[in-house]
Amino acid sequence: MPRIIVSPVKMIGEMAARHGAREMITLIAEDHNFHRPGIIDPTRHLHVKVSDIDFASRDGLIAPQESHVAEIADFARAWDQTSPLLIHCWMGVSRSPAAALIAALAANPDLDDAELAANLRRVSPQATPNTRLIEIGDAYLARSGRLVSAVKSIGRGADYVGDAPFVLEFEPAASSG
Repeated sequence: MPRIIVSPVKMIGEMAARHGAREMITLIAEDHNFHRPGIIDPTRHLHVKVSDIDFASRDGLIAPQESHVAEIADFARAWDQTSPLLIHCWMGVSRSPAAALIAALAANPDLDDAELAANLRRVSPQATPNTRLIEIGDAYLARSGRLVSAVKSIGRGADYVGDAPFVLEFEPAASSG
């Protein structure tokens, strides 16, 4: 079963090693430092330079754009799903959960948005997917409002209580043969 590991930046090495991840999506601002774990294939590491905001860019902050969602979706479509995909942001609460939903739907377009969002809530009580990423992802992936509605239905996550990486599992894409 395909798995996406969502983690805060300070736990990416541990999560990559524990789960055998070889591919990674990073969603942090350009000026934030991090170290790509050695287990991650450098050619399969996407760094999306984006801030955790839901409004237009200002004061050096970079709001999520369609180009960011396109990068996430294209990367996820090329993910072979035999090993987990590691997605992280600074705290693992907003940008990376949103990217995990987008990646899962890009790689497996037949997934049910509501079931996927409900699964996200089960495995992460504190996840609050970035609204702007979700809205752009919904439009970019032609979900016709289903992704936005699904994320609204799970509501805001619980207050942040500390680092809580999680695993989002979903059914694999049906084979086309």
